[in-house]
Amino acid sequence: MATAAKKKTASKPAAKKKSGSKFDTGAFEARLTPIQKVETWGMNHFSESHVFQPESVEDFKSLFAYANATGAKIAFRGGGCSYGDAATNVKGIVVDIRNFNKILSFNPKTGILVAQSGVTIKQLWEFGIEKGFWPPVVSGTMFPTLGGALSMNIHGKNNFAVGPIGDHIQEFTFISPEGKEFVCSPTKNSDIFYSAISGFGMLGAFLTVTIKLKKIYAGKMKVWPVNTSNLQEMYDYFEKEYKHSDYLVGWVDSFASGKGLGRGQIHKAVHLKEGEDPGFPENCKVENQILPNTLLGVIPKAWMWIFMYPFSNNLGMRFVNLGKWISGFIGNNKPYLQGHAEYAFLLDYVPNWKFMYKPGAMIQYQSFIPKENAVKGFEEILSLCQKRGIVNWLAVFKKHRPDKFLLTHAVDGYSMAMDFPVTKRNKEKLWDLAKEMDEIVLKNGGRFYFAKDSTLRPEIYRRSMPKQNLDKFKAMKKKLDPKNILESDLFRRVWGK
Repeated sequence: MATAAKKKTASKPAAKKKSGSKFDTGAFEARLTPIQKVETWGMNHFSESHVFQPESVEDFKSLFAYANATGAKIAFRGGGCSYGDAATNVKGIVVDIRNFNKILSFNPKTGILVAQSGVTIKQLWEFGIEKGFWPPVVSGTMFPTLGGALSMNIHGKNNFAVGPIGDHIQEFTFISPEGKEFVCSPTKNSDIFYSAISGFGMLGAFLTVTIKLKKIYAGKMKVWPVNTSNLQEMYDYFEKEYKHSDYLVGWVDSFASGKGLGRGQIHKAVHLKEGEDPGFPENCKVENQILPNTLLGVIPKAWMWIFMYPFSNNLGMRFVNLGKWISGFIGNNKPYLQGHAEYAFLLDYVPNWKFMYKPGAMIQYQSFIPKENAVKGFEEILSLCQKRGIVNWLAVFKKHRPDKFLLTHAVDGYSMAMDFPVTKRNKEKLWDLAKEMDEIVLKNGGRFYFAKDSTLRPEIYRRSMPKQNLDKFKAMKKKLDPKNILESDLFRRVWGK
């Protein structure tokens, strides 16, 4: 998911070694790539940056020593899966951590795993599943790194039950921009623990991460597809079933209106108990979990976006959404068994599906609204999009619970993530629409999520968060990064830098 970079010949950074510094800046600069295009996952923004790829703790120390000696600005990049500008840096270096990716230890009795921060969710599940373990929280794609996942405190389809990934981290080691190392847990350096997790990479670098995996007894889960007639019906189902579910996710047809506003389909899933899966442990083998490369055993899935391309317009997507909803009645409420990877990683099922937005791009607008206001708030947003003539092509509905992390996006309520096409013709209107949606979210007590954001403004973010949280984060930033070495494009945009 990381960007393919267009390399061009360029000189290394011109910064000189500061007087009195013993650090060899030239040797470090020799390890930087030539300037290359580093793009957001949504293809809506890019930076032309030098890239550094650390492979050891010493490399992180050298990185920060270089920044302290030269004043270079640094932004971290994991799997490159953020939709917006969280991992781009027009003013400095992008640090790609994917080569810092070793699993260091695993206890098969407890499920406790220690890994370097560049290990991906894909590595985690492929390592664990044959041993009877699965990551406790996964995103809709398997390519984020642990460092990126903690920086954004990712959530999954089970957030209502188990919280974000941060709730399953027992400990991590961390290095600040001043080169100081810390061991952090909920009880040791807890202020850093609860700030760095959710801190979108602006406080330092995760080095090693200790996470507890979830014990499973089957390679498949039991899944119920349930069609719903409108958003209220979807909400009611979630509220009725969440205590009896391991996972819940709703797809929403954003083109539907009137009494059908917010109609869609829910997929509820539960883990099978020990002895309930006759195919265990055979179906836990990695080769039996990997998503197939072809459709119907014939068409390469890497080509699928090409077949989808004729539908990449409002009329085509209206037809696709309607067809999906109607076809949902065929198997409505009839359970079936589905593999963990197939259920979890829907975004990976069709490789490069985002290319259907070319020659434009896409953004995802995800907001979180407390449950007492969720239905009316999201109905207002859906209606507004239709009124403005900019309807999102895909929307996903999930249930959440609060957590203790400093810059948490979660509320005791629901989220809706909406994918919008970006073109030269609609961009200005789309950003204006985002401003209107922001006001609806704030009016209903909602919040926003940095991993998905491309449009958020400083004043909106300040209004969405408790002032004491923002003040604590600013104090932690000043403590750990007094020279403001860490600055991504997202940081400058949202924090007004």
